[in-house]
Amino acid sequence: MTNNLNIFNELESSVRSYIRSFPTVFTKAKGSKMWDENGKEYLDFFSGAGALNYGHNEPKMKEKLVEYIMNDGITHSLDKATTAKAEFLNKFNDVILKPRNLDYKIMFPGPTGTNTVESALKIARKVTGRTDVISFTNGFHGMTIGSLSVTGNAMKRKGAGVPLTNSVTMPFDRFADEKDDFSSLDYLERFLEEGGSGVDIPAAMILETVQGEGGINAARFEWLKRVEKICKKWDIKLIIDDVQAGVGRTGTFFSFEKAGIKPDIICLSKSIGGFGLPLAITLIKPELDNWLPGEHNGTFRGNNHAFVTAAVSLEYWEDDSFEKSIEQKSEKITDFLKSLINKHPELKGEVKGRGFMQGISSPVDGLSEKVAEEAFNRGLIMETSGSDDQVFKLFPALTIEDSELEKGFKIIEESVKAAIAAQTELVAN
Repeated sequence: MTNNLNIFNELESSVRSYIRSFPTVFTKAKGSKMWDENGKEYLDFFSGAGALNYGHNEPKMKEKLVEYIMNDGITHSLDKATTAKAEFLNKFNDVILKPRNLDYKIMFPGPTGTNTVESALKIARKVTGRTDVISFTNGFHGMTIGSLSVTGNAMKRKGAGVPLTNSVTMPFDRFADEKDDFSSLDYLERFLEEGGSGVDIPAAMILETVQGEGGINAARFEWLKRVEKICKKWDIKLIIDDVQAGVGRTGTFFSFEKAGIKPDIICLSKSIGGFGLPLAITLIKPELDNWLPGEHNGTFRGNNHAFVTAAVSLEYWEDDSFEKSIEQKSEKITDFLKSLINKHPELKGEVKGRGFMQGISSPVDGLSEKVAEEAFNRGLIMETSGSDDQVFKLFPALTIEDSELEKGFKIIEESVKAAIAAQTELVAN
């Protein structure tokens, strides 16, 4: 058996991170499973950090993509018109926007999540003529300078190397532990109303309805409604970053649907391409779409291979059966996590998130990281999140089989037991 990580240690930059949590060389993936070069099988509860909502190598997407490539379909086209782009635009409008009574222009920025966020911030500032943006505690929006300026994580912000300006951070829902009221939004409104607060009326507010990297913090729907109301009152553009929480991850295609709000701008990436291919789109209300031609561009805006697989992926959403299956499996995840907390009070745990974006937050130092490590040793890939890696999170593919979900639950419970035992031994010594 081999596990040759030497080439990565020797040649790849020290910035690499996931390889440190999952130290093996992967060679193959299918559905919710991955295999390494030794033939060891892993159950994937990570899903490319939400980029693989439909699993690895989804058969229909793969077949269509191979057919497109073998027929010499356009690969690179900048923002020229192609048949692949036309098919995606039509399908997205017909299957996603129209049934939800949503009217947006579709913009193709660069192919990643941070690209769609940068374009959203830029258009909000352009249409309002204002410079500042309000973001929220523990939010994560990307690693380029504009996106970092509205990101809460101190370590990631420090990596910018320059001052991050023109942003103001406000408390996310229940950041200050308010239980039944909306004191965080009372606080925000006071800052907007008071001329002496030092906070100018911003161009936009940007938020994730469920904070993926920030600790799987889910905003209450009532809180989101009030944020929208505040934005309308002050003519502030509401940007919903659905890069990770969107495309079904929280149960509905857009994470904000059950809140009944209609953002001014929506950011999508990760699973919008369906197959794990790079693609990002920015949805902009038509009255805000006042870009000049080429005012925001990029060599790789619009990935034709991703257009092909993205169009196929939308077939999952042509009726409500897929959404219902997500809801049913989400309840199983919630029930499992609640039972885990009840069985193991040593976790001091709290269930976080919703849909297929859930986890357990534990204040016990290092415990969540140890759970994820033990899970990997047992053949399950799972990561942590939060400012102190205090949450171990479950991100299985939305298409995962019930039997695979149950198998994952068993591995996680075994891992929790092992982590608690190790923690107990550490304290005793």
